[in-house]
Amino acid sequence: MARWSIFLTDFDYEVVHRPAKQMQHIDAVSRHPVMLVTSDELTYKIVNAQESDEYIRTIKKLSQEGKTSEFIVSNRILYKISEDQELLVVPEMMQVDVIKKAHSFGHFAATKTEELVKRDYYFPNLRRCIENVIKNCVECILVNKKRGKGEGFLNPIPKEDLPLSTYHVDFIGPLPTPNKNYNHIFTVIDAFTKFTWLYPTKSTTAQEAILKKPLKD
Repeated sequence: MARWSIFLTDFDYEVVHRPAKQMQHIDAVSRHPVMLVTSDELTYKIVNAQESDEYIRTIKKLSQEGKTSEFIVSNRILYKISEDQELLVVPEMMQVDVIKKAHSFGHFAATKTEELVKRDYYFPNLRRCIENVIKNCVECILVNKKRGKGEGFLNPIPKEDLPLSTYHVDFIGPLPTPNKNYNHIFTVIDAFTKFTWLYPTKSTTAQEAILKKPLKD
């Protein structure tokens, strides 16, 4: 919720309350304990795509010849046997669609997305494919993008119309070291007159700055 709150700050919007009587379908979905991955349309596309996938055609042939017990063919559809469960074998051209379907339920991380896919589907290198899809998910990129320190307003230092009232100080360096090892320059600038003092220093410590007293020079 915190991440969404930050994300929504970029938009101008109005929150409108809608009574529960008008949102009964959403209320039911939010309390449903099971997330379903399969859909009739997606399954239909997978079944048709199996016919043109060379890997699946090879496995079908081996299964029909009895050379593998890990797969079965039922109604010309290839399934993977996993823990007494029949998983629909997904052809390569449909793998990304299956992963996106599962990932869209909540934009979960790789492990949770993998669990959802494995409920109904199987294909090789599942974990690697899921990681590639999540890495390129636009919504996940927008929500998880690094947010550094935000831009702020400039706060100029007020100065009086009086010389030697306000000073700007800083160190310059390190510089090439001469014989006396003075490798920094302590700079003091009067904010009103812009008069400048330059002091060679051996370090950038506070003690070095305190020792320089432009008011007495």
